[in-house]
Amino acid sequence: MGLFKVFSREKKEKLDKGLSKTKESVFTKLSRAVAGKSKVDDEVLDNLEEILVTSDVGVDTTLKIIARIEERVSRDKYLGTSELNTILKEEIAELLQDNNKEEPVDFSIPEGIHPYVILIVGVNGVGKTTTIGKLAYQFKQAGKSVLIGAADTFRAAAVDQLVIWAERAGVPIINQGMDADPASVAFDTLKSALSRDVDVVIIDTAGRLHNKVNLMNELSKIKRVMKKIIPDAPHEILLILDASTGQNAIEQARQFTAATEVNAIALTKLDGTAKGGVVIGISDQFKVPVKYIGIGEKMEDIQVFNRMEFVDSLFN
Repeated sequence: MGLFKVFSREKKEKLDKGLSKTKESVFTKLSRAVAGKSKVDDEVLDNLEEILVTSDVGVDTTLKIIARIEERVSRDKYLGTSELNTILKEEIAELLQDNNKEEPVDFSIPEGIHPYVILIVGVNGVGKTTTIGKLAYQFKQAGKSVLIGAADTFRAAAVDQLVIWAERAGVPIINQGMDADPASVAFDTLKSALSRDVDVVIIDTAGRLHNKVNLMNELSKIKRVMKKIIPDAPHEILLILDASTGQNAIEQARQFTAATEVNAIALTKLDGTAKGGVVIGISDQFKVPVKYIGIGEKMEDIQVFNRMEFVDSLFN
């Protein structure tokens, strides 16, 4: 139990550090919003609305949060501005709970699925390759055997970069080089996964979004080929988004969730941005759980998303 507490505190400290730019931005704006005010009134709520929108929480999600706080002001009659952080934490955590009902607590996989197949989607430049490397490392640290498939074969550096990250993580990789058929790579990866009896398979895909029809066709072909080897694969379609792009990440989420059956989201680069509020907006607007967050460059700097810890780090 003692070790768990030490690890938990360590993890929380990393999260606090990773969200420090967003936290600083939000707190600076909040301090100005409540300056000279003793209670939460219409002016404070108007200012709060602007703060949340400019922190990339998004308009729709911001309006939901404001409505929740207005309801509390009405119910409790008097709310002091000193309580605003606590109220924000509680209401945002509750809002996130609606969309993340079953949060994973660690880098585990569902029982009874072997191998567990994860298909990675997302545009180029969002941190797909590094996220795959970090996930492979974390699953390996959790005692799982992992195999990576390099099916992003259209970009010159994609396969080479993934090979480097696989080596860093200490896990094997299946690659056929650039210009290979992505579905063929996926097919070989799953065949190899079965013969090696691995626990987790992570397959990269091309990050092109300029033509939704091509994207859908390509992903559909990869999934069809996968099902020939493992009928219920892929078990997880993980969309990688760059948190530092703010509202652009929300637009990418909109396009990808429309184009394919995304059932999990990972948000990267939270440590380098003041736009961490986008996690709240994406978690609320899409009925797809945020599963992982990237909070640094190191192999260990990826965490399973925990709404309570996230909100506490942001508003504590």
